[in-house]
Amino acid sequence: MADLVSDIVKNVVEGVLKEILKKPSSKRASRRRQPGRSATTGRFVKKKAKAKRVATAPRKQQSRRRTAAKRSRQRTS
Repeated sequence: MADLVSDIVKNVVEGVLKEILKKPSSKRASRRRQPGRSATTGRFVKKKAKAKRVATAPRKQQSRRRTAAKRSRQRTS
């Protein structure tokens, strides 16, 4: 009976160790995408420039009123 239990434990531990130490097979370096080619000439096509957003003026900082709970919390700490 003791041999059976120790054999089972040994097999489980070996299986777990193999699983942990196994090299990951799906990891590989990410590939860079090649730029697209023209259907007619076969040359590389330049990417179209993205439209720039119009810069807006920075917003003014709005003062926030402190609540009584926040004031008392600050006083205690």
